[in-house]
Amino acid sequence: MTALSGSSAHAPVAEDIPTAVARLRAAFGTGRTRPLADRLDRLAALRALLTEQTEVFQEALRADLGKSAAESYRSEIGFTLNELDHTVAHVEEWLRPRPAAVPEPFRPAEATVVRDPLGVVLIIAPWNYPLQLALSPLVGALAAGNTAVVKPSELTPATSAAIAELLPRYLGETVAVVEGAVPETTALLEQRFDHIFYTGNGTVGRIVMAAAARHLTPVTLELGGKSPVVVEPGADLAVTARRIARGKFLNAGQTCVAPDYVLAVGDTAAELEKELVAAVHELYGDDPAGAEHYGRIVSERHFDRLTALLGDGRTVTGGTHDRAARYLAPTVLADVEPTAPVMQDEIFGPILPVLTVPDLDAAIAFINERDKPLALYAFTESAQTKRRLAEETSSGALNFGLPVLHLAMPELPFGGVGGSGMGRYHGEYSIDTFSHLKAVVDKPLV
Repeated sequence: MTALSGSSAHAPVAEDIPTAVARLRAAFGTGRTRPLADRLDRLAALRALLTEQTEVFQEALRADLGKSAAESYRSEIGFTLNELDHTVAHVEEWLRPRPAAVPEPFRPAEATVVRDPLGVVLIIAPWNYPLQLALSPLVGALAAGNTAVVKPSELTPATSAAIAELLPRYLGETVAVVEGAVPETTALLEQRFDHIFYTGNGTVGRIVMAAAARHLTPVTLELGGKSPVVVEPGADLAVTARRIARGKFLNAGQTCVAPDYVLAVGDTAAELEKELVAAVHELYGDDPAGAEHYGRIVSERHFDRLTALLGDGRTVTGGTHDRAARYLAPTVLADVEPTAPVMQDEIFGPILPVLTVPDLDAAIAFINERDKPLALYAFTESAQTKRRLAEETSSGALNFGLPVLHLAMPELPFGGVGGSGMGRYHGEYSIDTFSHLKAVVDKPLV
C-alpha cells in the first residue's frame, strides 16, 4: 500500500467536527500543502488509493447501487483516474504565475497573476456517483494546495464507509472524512470554510448557500435539472435512440446529466419510439432485471417516487418494477402532457418521457420557459438548428449527437447555470475554483 508518511494503518477514530476542521486549518497554516512536490505526492497517494483498492470500491458500489464492476470502474474509478492523471500532467503549468500587461504610465513595473490556495475546503458529495463525485473535486482541491473535509452521502453507506476508512489512510493529516446524515451536514455548515463544493439538488443547495453566507464563504453548486433532448426530422433515428438510451439508462437513470425528456420535432416521435424499444432491448436484453450492467434505485423512497410517475403517459416499453429489489425497468413514456407530474421535477431515474412539438421554434420556447438545464442535447443534421440552439438557449452544456460526453472531457468546464448550479470544475477549471487569483505588482523604487 502506498500512503503519505505519518498516516495510520487503520481508519482514525472519528473526530468531532470542530476539532477536525481546526486540525486541517492548522495543517494548512504550516505551509506544507503549498509546494508543488507536496501536491503531487498527495495526488500520487490518491491514485494509489484508487488503484490498490479498486475491488473494495467496486464491491461497495454494487452493494449501494447494483453497479457492475465494469460500470463502477468506467464511471467512477476510471473516470476519477482520468481526471487525476490529466491534472498531474498539467498542474505545474497551470500553477505558473501568469504575466499581465502593465499600462505605459506605470512602467517600469511587473504584474503577474498568482493562484493561491484557499485553505480548508468542504466537499459534500451525492449518492448517485458516490465515489467519483467525492474524489473528483478533491483532485482539484489537493492540486490547488488546500486541505479538505469530504462528506460522503449517507444514502450509499457501503461506499461512504469505504471512503471514511481508506481516504485518511492514504492521504494522512490533510484530509478528514465526516460520515452521517442531516445532523452532521448541518454541523459542518456551521463551521467556517474557505470554499464549499456541493453536488446535489437545488433544495439543499439553497441551504448550503444560506449557511455559507454567514461566513462569506464562496460556493460551487453542482445541481441538476431537466436536461432536454431535441430530435429533428432527418436525424438517423436508430443511432439517435441508441445514444439516448445509453445516456439515459446509465446508472438506472440516476445521472445528473442524463437526458430527462425528449422533444420530438414534427413527425419523428412514432419512429423514435420504435427505435427506443429496439435500443433498450439491444442494451439489456429481454429482461433488464437480469442484465449484469443495469443498476438499481438507491432507496425505497426514491423507488416509490419514481413508480408514482409511471401513469403519466402511454408506456412504450418498460414499466415493470420490484420494490424489494429496488428494480425499475428502463421505461419510455409517450403522449406525455407538459403539465404531468413527470415533467415537473428532474426525474433522476430510468423513465424517459417523449413529447411532440411541431417545430424548432416550439422546442426552443418549451426549453426557455423552464429553468436553465444542466445540459441540452440535440440530434440534428441542420447547421442552422445547431446555431439557433447555441444562441437562443442557455444551459450548462450543449451537446450535439451524444449525451453526457462533455462530462468525460477534463479540458471542458463542467457546471450549471441558473437553477442548475453555479461555478465549474474539471481540469484547470478545478484549480481556479479552489484557488484565489491574486494580483501581484512589483514597481521598482528607482
